Amino acid sequence: MHDFVARPEHGIAWISGASSGIGRALALKLAGEGYKVAVTARDHEKLAELQSEANGLPGSIIVLDGDVTNAEDMEHVLASIEYEHGALALAVFNAGVYLPVHAEDLKREDFEQSFAVNLQGVVNCLVPAVRHMKGKGQGQIAFVSSVTGYGGLPTGAAYGATKAALINMAESLKFDLDKMGIRIQLINPGFVDTPATRKNEFPMPSLVSVEEAAAQISAGLKQHSFEITFPKRFTFALKALNLMPYSLYFWLVNRVTGWQERPKADHHRPVTPHPAE
Repeated sequence: MHDFVARPEHGIAWISGASSGIGRALALKLAGEGYKVAVTARDHEKLAELQSEANGLPGSIIVLDGDVTNAEDMEHVLASIEYEHGALALAVFNAGVYLPVHAEDLKREDFEQSFAVNLQGVVNCLVPAVRHMKGKGQGQIAFVSSVTGYGGLPTGAAYGATKAALINMAESLKFDLDKMGIRIQLINPGFVDTPATRKNEFPMPSLVSVEEAAAQISAGLKQHSFEITFPKRFTFALKALNLMPYSLYFWLVNRVTGWQERPKADHHRPVTPHPAE
C-alpha cells in the first residue's frame, strides 16, 4: 500500500500555511483539480479571500483557522476534517517562516520561532494526520522542506537547520509509514518568487513563480518519487555541491553569492515570512 496516490475521490486535501506563497497557489491548483482543500493559517481574512477566489473551480476551499505552533489547534483542525468533511487523503505540511540570521547579531528568538513553526509545527500536524490515516489504512503526506536543507547557506542558520531536520525526519519516517499504507514525500523547492525571497541578500538563480511551483508540486504528488524537487538542473547542482570537500564547498558558495566581499551586518534584519507560509 506504500504506493498509494491520493485523488479527489479519496477525500480531503489539507494544506498548512495556505494564506500566501506556495501554500496558497497549491490550494488553488488542487481545488482546480477537483479536491476539497482544507486550508490552515492564522490569517482568517486571507483564507476567506482564498476561499472566494476558488468559487467556480471543480473543487472547493474549506477554511480551518489555526496556528501550527499550537498542537491543540492542529488536533481541532484534524477533528473538524474527520467529523465534518470526510476522510483525510492528502496532507501537505507547508507552513514556515524565514528569519535571516547574521552571526554579528545573533538572536535566540530567531531560532526559537523558526524551530517552533518550521519543525515543531510540522510535528503538530503530523501526529494527528498519521493517527487518522493509520485508521483508514491509507494516506499521503508531504513535507515542504527546501534545498537550503542540503547544506549551509548565508543567513540560513535557523531556516536551513529546520529544513535539514525535515529532510531527515521524512527519510526516517518512510520506513514505517510504507508498512502502514501511508506514502510520505519530501518537497524541496529551489528559489520561488515571493515577497520574502525578494529580500534575500544574494543572487537567486533559476527563480520560479509560485504558480510554477504549485504545478510542479501537484505533478510530483501524482508520481511515486520520494523527493519532489525543482528546477532540477539547479537543485541537482546544489546536491552535487554538498558532496564536495568543505574547503571547496565554502569557497564556491562564497564565490557564487559574493558573501565574502559583503560588509558585516550592522543591524538585526526584520522578520519576514517565508514563501511557504
